[in-house]
Amino acid sequence: MQTIRFKNFDFYPNQKILDIGCGQGRHCFGAYMHADLDVYGIDMGFDDVKKAYDNFDQFNERLDKKSCNFMVGNAKTLPFEDNSFDHVVCSEVLEHIIDYESALKEIKRVLKPNGTFALSVPKFFPEWVCWKLSKDYQNEPGGHVRIFKYRELKNSVISLGFKFNKRHWAHALHSPYWWMQCYFWETKKQSKLISTYHSFLVWDMTKNPIMTRLLEFLLQPIIGKSVVMYFENLEGDIER
Repeated sequence: MQTIRFKNFDFYPNQKILDIGCGQGRHCFGAYMHADLDVYGIDMGFDDVKKAYDNFDQFNERLDKKSCNFMVGNAKTLPFEDNSFDHVVCSEVLEHIIDYESALKEIKRVLKPNGTFALSVPKFFPEWVCWKLSKDYQNEPGGHVRIFKYRELKNSVISLGFKFNKRHWAHALHSPYWWMQCYFWETKKQSKLISTYHSFLVWDMTKNPIMTRLLEFLLQPIIGKSVVMYFENLEGDIER
């Protein structure tokens, strides 16, 4: 299940894409299957990076014209040279970083001129509901340290020399799942309601029925779990 839509990128052969906070590799695998790219995923969690590495075999087409690479690292001190990547993805990461501006500056540094930068963070209203329903959700180790307002984050990125291209929302049907988890925080593992709704989400992602796609489309502006933004690095010309 990808939050970033790769149809909003212009991919060309031999380009490089970086996924910051790659987790277990969902966007890395999506990019790898979408186009002939050298994909790099970086995350602070060793276990997640190992899981992504181990899972790559089921996606690996074993072609010389593209690759998928994983490493442990910090978004605030990326281990790459300036202008290293044609595209950068940062999905559901910035809300975990206190001084998130330092991560944005690193993204600016490693992204080539005219490169694409896509980011997603929790949408304000659904995240606000989670914070209101559970103090433990707020205080969970490694959890969310802020609720972003869309325009403020958008302007923070633009101020670094990016051009805003487009926005969309994602995962509206997932918001009730997180609200239920927050409301029943102490007993969430035993909750029949939560387990039943989780099964529904798995069924929805697997079967992708028209009715739930329509429902999600209608609900996205109101309770979309994530807001997704796409930017272009304004300086210079990208190499193709």
